[in-house]
This record gives sequence, C-alpha cells and structure tokens, in this order.
Amino acid sequence: MAGTVPLAVSTVPHPRRPLDPGADGTAGPDGPAARLRHWYENDLGWATVPGEPLRLVTGVRFDVLDVPAAAGAKALRHLVPGSPVALRGDRMRLLVAAGSAQELPGLLDWLEWGALDLDLRALGAHGRMTAPARPEPVRAGVRREPVGAEGRTGPREAVQGAAVWLRPPGPGCEVEASLPSMPTLSARPAVGDAGRAPDLVRLVDTMATECHRVRLSRASHGPADDQALASS
Repeated sequence: MAGTVPLAVSTVPHPRRPLDPGADGTAGPDGPAARLRHWYENDLGWATVPGEPLRLVTGVRFDVLDVPAAAGAKALRHLVPGSPVALRGDRMRLLVAAGSAQELPGLLDWLEWGALDLDLRALGAHGRMTAPARPEPVRAGVRREPVGAEGRTGPREAVQGAAVWLRPPGPGCEVEASLPSMPTLSARPAVGDAGRAPDLVRLVDTMATECHRVRLSRASHGPADDQALASS
C-alpha cells in the first residue's frame, strides 16, 4: 500500500535460556560427577567436600602420606593388597590410619630423619584430597596390569595429571583394616606380612629413606632422573 512504512527487522538476538547444569550429562543428578560422589559417600562411607572438583575429607576415615611417585613406588611392596594408593601427576598418595599425620613429625624425629628436608607431607584433620576417578570394573577375561614397586607406567590419566587409583579401595566400609597404623605394644611388626596392616613406623622409615634418595638424585642429576631411580 502506498505510503506504508515497512516494519524494521530486529537484529537483536532473542534472550538465551539459562544453561542446564546437567545438559551435557556430566554435572546433573545422574552424571559422572554425581555417581562418583555417591560411590565415595554411600559405597565407601567417606566424607566429601561440596563443589567441584570432588575432594575427600582426610582425618576422619584415613590420613594421607604425600610423597614423590619415585619414592612411593618403593613402598608399595610393604603394603597389603587392600591398602589404597593413589597417583596424581608425579605425586603418590598412600592412605594411612587416621591420626597418623599428627604422629609423623615425632616419628621422623625418633627415626632420626627430622633434621632433613624430606619431600614427605601428610594430610590429616581438616585436610582435603582430590578424589581419584572411580576405577573401571574388570571385565570377565580381561586382566588388569597392576602398577608394581618397580614404578612402571600407570594409567593414562595419571600421565595427564588426573588423580587415579593405583590400588583402589575395596568395596564396603572396612578400609581401615588395611591401612598402615602405629603398632600396639603387644603387636609384632607387620610390614610385609600378608593379610595384616603394615606397621606405620617401618613404612615411614622406608618412605623417608626413598624420599632422601630422590632428594639426592635431584641434587646431582635433576628431576629427570626420578624415573630411573624408581626402576632401580
């Protein structure tokens, strides 16, 4: 019609709908993150910290010894099969009995390691540990290659820096029975004894020795020599 002004076409985009946290299947109530939290809290009975990434509370069900992976590899032979061990990057984390972190400084002094600057740390009460991914179930007929004391290459995620279980916790809420702890006066040292939790004293002494070896190796050759040390 003559004299009619055409309507202008708007170039302003329509408002976006809020993103659904579970739209990609990862952060929703049925996503991998929720399933991982459920596994730790309900299957294992371990406390977790709200938010992402998922972190575990230490000092309640267990404490953690955090050491260089090259040093930790030497300690694996002293642990019973059910004693959980995690790996993140070049750090190995060995789960020990709750309260061990408080004992560590005095124990190192008693073992005459206290004067040295060892790369041996402990996470205890009010501590936080990045939760390793849940290990994939072993399918029938498929053999999972374990990571031995010789320090062989672990899972692919460990190489990329993600936290993974080298020795995952078993099912149920009885992990404490396999964790290294302080021996009682009537208990015989149990390092290396099958089916019994290892003696924390001997484990710490082994860890301190290997941490000292890593420290000397780095001083003379640099960090690149760690892998050779782990295989020696």
